Amino acid sequence: MKIFRMPLACPTLNEQVANWLHWDKNEKTRGEIQALVDENNEEALKARMSTRLVFGTAGVRSPMQAGFGRLNDLTIIQITHGFARHMINVYGQPKKGVAIGFDGRHNSRRFAELASNVFIRNNIPVYLFSEVSPTPVVSWATIKLECDAGLIITASHNPKEDNGYKAYWSNGAQIIGPHDTEIVRIKEAEPQPRDEYWDLSELKASPLFHSADVTIDPYFEVEKSLNFTRDINASTPLKFTYSAFHGIGYHYTKRMFAEFGFPASSFISVAEQQEPNPDFPTIPFPNPEEGRKVLTLAIETADRNGSTVILANDPDADRIQMAEKQKNGDWRVFTGNEMGALITWWIWTNWRKANPSVDASKVYILNSAVSSAIVKTIADAEGFKNETTLTGFKWMGNRAEELRAEGNHVILAWEESIGYMPGHTLDKDGVSAAAVFAEIAAFLHTQGKSLEDQLYALYNKYGFHLVRSTYWMVPAPEVTKELFSTLRADLKFPTKIGEAEVASVRDLTIGYDNSKPDNKPVLPLSTSSEMVTFFLKTGSVTTLRASGTEPKIKYYIELITPPGKTQNDLESVISELDQLEKDVVATLLRPQRFGLIPRK
Repeated sequence: MKIFRMPLACPTLNEQVANWLHWDKNEKTRGEIQALVDENNEEALKARMSTRLVFGTAGVRSPMQAGFGRLNDLTIIQITHGFARHMINVYGQPKKGVAIGFDGRHNSRRFAELASNVFIRNNIPVYLFSEVSPTPVVSWATIKLECDAGLIITASHNPKEDNGYKAYWSNGAQIIGPHDTEIVRIKEAEPQPRDEYWDLSELKASPLFHSADVTIDPYFEVEKSLNFTRDINASTPLKFTYSAFHGIGYHYTKRMFAEFGFPASSFISVAEQQEPNPDFPTIPFPNPEEGRKVLTLAIETADRNGSTVILANDPDADRIQMAEKQKNGDWRVFTGNEMGALITWWIWTNWRKANPSVDASKVYILNSAVSSAIVKTIADAEGFKNETTLTGFKWMGNRAEELRAEGNHVILAWEESIGYMPGHTLDKDGVSAAAVFAEIAAFLHTQGKSLEDQLYALYNKYGFHLVRSTYWMVPAPEVTKELFSTLRADLKFPTKIGEAEVASVRDLTIGYDNSKPDNKPVLPLSTSSEMVTFFLKTGSVTTLRASGTEPKIKYYIELITPPGKTQNDLESVISELDQLEKDVVATLLRPQRFGLIPRK
């Protein structure tokens, strides 16, 4: 075995390389590290070996390469060993098992089978889907089968080089502390895999191995309860163009449309993007949130078939994008916040009709702290409750379960990055949401209205809520820390942003909210990442947040106006938003001082 001779400045790398070459039984990835050793490529080896795999807002995500800081056979085994041992520590000997799914990416099935094997070798039952399955269906399977935990191998909308490891606890919501940190702690404390973890020869013959496919029909059955206007759906003349983005949503979403009563002729698939393809040949960055530039084939298909609404899932079908053809022939791509406003109105209105006697103060719609405040505005006007959480459905899913356990009704949760949880999963569900948005469009058509018409009707009733978000690149990690430190120096936050006075500030990094009597925020702290929100006396809101995975500082600005304005006022409202954005950049970001680089 060749050993990489290290400079004394980095004494651990030689040991890491030796361990890798000893432990990894995958010839391809072991060969990757050996090649870097032969090249004496210390920099590449450090990048592969010295970074940590930890759970972020949507699990673990990383390129599929060799090394302890990447996703591969060995690290999948290590993480799953940590997961299995943690479950044993919590439950004693888990008897209800783990529901496991996988998407259509390279290695996803392989990783799912390796994970299944690790659980079974620890005497934990496994329920594995036989084919690719959408992320929300795995959340549902965890709930339906009353499993101890759940897992899906997916990197959602990341590039083709990546994969991911998304874990659920027994409630079907993504794991949060202490589960995530304990899994990582055990993984790092017990890194050497047992030899039996690599042997898949007896996996499917094990009495602990079961199929999760039995949960698929019940998933559709329970999600049909979101269907409020079946007769309208059945007779709609609208045609919906759908794209799976080379992912796994096509068969599930097509069936969900049928379950909602839509005729088969109303569902038109983008054929080139219909079936799973891990290379994403037509969209190298398969994220429908990117809007028009990644919807080219969908628009072409829609125009060719006389379709007026486009719906697109991301590759694991947990998110949904929507576009609508306007009277002038242009396509309007809706933002996540605009879609959130529409689905909030729709779900609340129809839920209320179906449950007129339920105390509205026991009804909740959740959204994240960086999503539009239009939910709160509607909630205040209509009498139901809105609660915000930290960014990510791991927070919304777990909070929804807590509220339901207290006897409340959580009828919807969503966030601005085109994620919606309208049904019975405790994670975002792009399959159910696609059918819900189609039903909204079909209903509005019977009223002589478009989706855009209804959006402006909501703005007229509740006030414009226009959101603008983007990011600036940061030249070095220490710059992010310094920028936020200067904002909160001695708790003397800026008192004005441009001409607008600041009413209050919430800093979830240090746990400060001066709108509360004790200056303590209601939301959980986010000490591992920077996040500060400024509430203006005008009602508008702006949040600065450091990305947890990339060298970026993101900002979210929401301009809120009084009710009564119409689409004719849009130009002046946008002008007001433009000025607020300039003031936010100048007052809070200060790009020249900190050398920030604007988004291309």
